[in-house]
Amino acid sequence: MVRLVAIGIVIAFAAAGCGGGGQSDAEKLREIERDLATLPDPGPGLGEGGPPSRSLTAGWETDFSRHSVHFDEFMSGGPPKDGIPAIDEPSFVSADEVDFLEPREPVIALEVSGDARAYPIQILIWHEIVNDVVGGAPVAVTFCPLCNTAIAFDRRLDGRTLDFGTTGNLRNSDLVMYDRQTESWWQQFGGEALVGELTGERLEQLPSRIVAWEQFVREHPDGRVLSRDTGHSRAYGRNPYAGYDSVDSPPFFPVQNSDDERLPPKERVVLVERGGETVVVPFSVLRERKVVEIDVGGEELTVQWRAGVSSSLDDDSVAGGRDVGSAEVLHDGELVAFDQPFWFAVAAFRPDARIVR
Repeated sequence: MVRLVAIGIVIAFAAAGCGGGGQSDAEKLREIERDLATLPDPGPGLGEGGPPSRSLTAGWETDFSRHSVHFDEFMSGGPPKDGIPAIDEPSFVSADEVDFLEPREPVIALEVSGDARAYPIQILIWHEIVNDVVGGAPVAVTFCPLCNTAIAFDRRLDGRTLDFGTTGNLRNSDLVMYDRQTESWWQQFGGEALVGELTGERLEQLPSRIVAWEQFVREHPDGRVLSRDTGHSRAYGRNPYAGYDSVDSPPFFPVQNSDDERLPPKERVVLVERGGETVVVPFSVLRERKVVEIDVGGEELTVQWRAGVSSSLDDDSVAGGRDVGSAEVLHDGELVAFDQPFWFAVAAFRPDARIVR
């Protein structure tokens, strides 16, 4: 930014004839070039944004010379690094031991190699990341309440296992994670590393879904459930974002493409990405049609509606939220990876997404 302003000043002086009386145009251009050559270059070149601020880099061992987005796209969400603590040593109880969940209450359901687990949103809303091992696979189960993004990732990358924490930063109102091995920064939406040694790498998203607690118990009576015994004292069961998911309300923090009015900002959508194509099915459409067939990247997928799931972002209590329902996406009868974010997040990160009407 400093260099850009300085270039503008030099060019403005040249245009005003301040290069000295009697100079030819060629002499003026050579003088401008000499002046530009002496200007300090504080970071990436034009089009790459300026260097990160001290407030952004303090306390980090991240390789900030490597990044795929402008640093000015990041902003503090309030808490510092690890101020929202990830759960690194999760404990579980059997489904029949659970007495703190209501029938319609939302949980993130994940099954790997026959190992079925439920991660209650009432816990994830306070921690946002759980580092776990399910069916022998290291996974990160994540939830960003600001975007309503509930995504499970495989933590393995090129032969090593990563552990994730919260940076305290946001981009387009979405959680920015970091791995503790390299302190690279990762966007939860899409699972791509944006800053640091691992810039450009992408985590594999695992098939998971938000379901009502009663549905999880019915489908997985022997399943295990993340316990409230997290090692942290939090008001589990309370929703600190009461009223946040009012469909026409904007997000708390600035986002790109906020003027995209194809859907209301907080319309829930089913997001599916395949073969470089992004398709969304609005909940308003799915609720009415119940089943929607879509082609995404050449794959025929079935999107199914399920009623009876409470919003975790509506009432003061997670269990008391209105019924917003949920969805699942299948290919030949098998669950595939998808997400159920608010529309504003899709507009920000995937502005070319095709909407099924």
